[in-house]
Formats: sequence, structure tokens, C-alpha cells
Amino acid sequence: MLSVNGAIIEVAGLTKRYGEVLAVDDISFDVGKGELFGFLGPNGAGKTTTINVLTGLARLDGGTIRIGGIDCTHNPKGAQHLVGIVPDESNLYAELTGYENLCFCAALYGMRKNERQRRARELLDAFGLADAGNRRFEGYSKGMKRKLTFAAGIIHQPPILFLDEPTTGIDVASARQVRQIISELHRQGITVFLTTHYIEEAERLCERIAFIVNGRVVRTERTADLLQPVQSRNVLRLAISESGANLAEEMNAVFTEYQFKSATPGHVWVESGEPINIAPLIRFLEERGVQVTEARRHLPSLEDVFVQVTGIEADLMKKEKERAGGGGHQ
Repeated sequence: MLSVNGAIIEVAGLTKRYGEVLAVDDISFDVGKGELFGFLGPNGAGKTTTINVLTGLARLDGGTIRIGGIDCTHNPKGAQHLVGIVPDESNLYAELTGYENLCFCAALYGMRKNERQRRARELLDAFGLADAGNRRFEGYSKGMKRKLTFAAGIIHQPPILFLDEPTTGIDVASARQVRQIISELHRQGITVFLTTHYIEEAERLCERIAFIVNGRVVRTERTADLLQPVQSRNVLRLAISESGANLAEEMNAVFTEYQFKSATPGHVWVESGEPINIAPLIRFLEERGVQVTEARRHLPSLEDVFVQVTGIEADLMKKEKERAGGGGHQ
């Protein structure tokens, strides 16, 4: 039975420590039935710990959890039959084939032999792994391993799906296919709880997003509502022939209707709530011997909101993507 507000996942005051480390600090949120909900934050923010507690892989130290109307606070496995899990690291068996892994996972959920064999073949086809079904899992590429792990998580057709960094560390084509499958599952009415540090992925997939930083949820809101304030702003990036730091200060004093800043060498950013008249800006710069080599409109995104809310520069998140070596951001 769902709560009166229609939430299928309800979390209140969730706290988790590992020794002296406070990994999750008194967080509260809910997820509506059929919603695609995103947990967005940098590595180490507490995303995986939250999923591990919600799915019974780690015990909470404080707070309450209800999943599908079942109180899981003291019975972490109480809603296991309702939940599918795709962890950030594969939990499948290297020595088994792809087909055998799926059949084994289906057996754990009590599926009958004929049903689990049919479902395994169906998922191998859906994920483009039919030709690899009889090969051992240890011989799969990163992308293939990720897709089979995903297939194992939905083998029993759960109404709730937890995805921990689903496209990290895989190639662009595999990441695109995984995102398409997530979207299709969402269209089918499955509730999806997704963690990611790919800002573009959260913006593309999620209906509602919680920003998590240092174990605390700092903001939770519908994606469209998060984007509305920044998308009502006009932003231009001017590429110039010299450093723009001092010029930005001068321009702020002269053109008071606009805001200027120089976040990177050789660029000046112009922002306004009204349309920007570029001609007087170029004349101002040329009179000071500064050449404008490019003027480009910047379309604000969730990245801008994330930086404003968390204070974490998007460059940090991008470096994490590079370290991960994956295609999740494409």
C-alpha cells in the first residue's frame, strides 16, 4: 500500500556512519510511484551508501525507510521482491556464461525454470548480447559486463529499480543503449532511483533531482523547475585576444545593466535578464585594443544550477568523468 502522498519510496532522517566517517547525514526524501528520480553529486558524496542502505546491503544508523508501503527500517530485506538493483560494480559470476548468470539470478527470485530461461533469452536479445550469451562473463568487455549486470537487475521485472552510476566506465554506444533502456522502463511505469555524477545524464533522464554533497541533500526539485531560473537568463561568451579579468571589472562599471565575469583566461562572460546588445560591448573592447574573436550564446543547463547550489565547479565533475574513462556523458 502506498503512502497518502503517492510515494513508493519514503526516507526520513537517514543516517549512516562508517567508523568516524559520517557517510550519510540525516537525509530525507521521497520518490513517487513511476517517477525517475536522480541523486546527483560528486564521487564520495554518499550516493552509493544511500542505495546500499535502501536495498538492504548496509544497515542504517538512524532514520526510517518505507518501500512499497513496507517498513524496511528494521527489516532491510522486507521489500526485496519489489526491487531490482544494478550496482556500480558487477556482482555476477566470472566463470558462468551470460545466459547462466541470468538464469541463476532469476532462480534467486523464485522464477520457474521455463520462465527464467525465456526471460534470460529475451534480455540477452534486448541488450544486444544474444551472440555472447554462451560466453563466460569474464571474457566480456566493460560495456557488455555493464549491460548484463543491468539485465540481471531487471530479470524478475521489479516495479522499483535502483541504478548506481549505470553508465560509468563504459563506451559511448553502450552508455547510449543503457540510457534508452532506462527511458523505456520509465515509460512502462517502473519507478527508477538513479545515482550519477554525470550532470548531463541527470538532466536528460530525470524528472526530479536531489543534489547530494558531503552526505547531505542540499536541494530536491523537479528538473524543469531547477532549470527555469537559469534558462530565463541571457548569457554570452566573448573570446578575446587577452586576459579578461580587469576588463570584466571595467565593463561592470560602464554597462551596469549587464553582469560581466572572467572565469577563464581569454574570455569574458556577459549575463542579463534582458536581451544583450553586443555592438557597444565590441566597440568598448576595440577602443582598448582588444580583439573579439568569437561571440557565442551560452545555453544555461543543469550544470549552472549545480554550481550555484553546491559551490562545486563543474570542472571537478568533468575530471571525475575523465578518470572514470567512460562514455556516460555523450
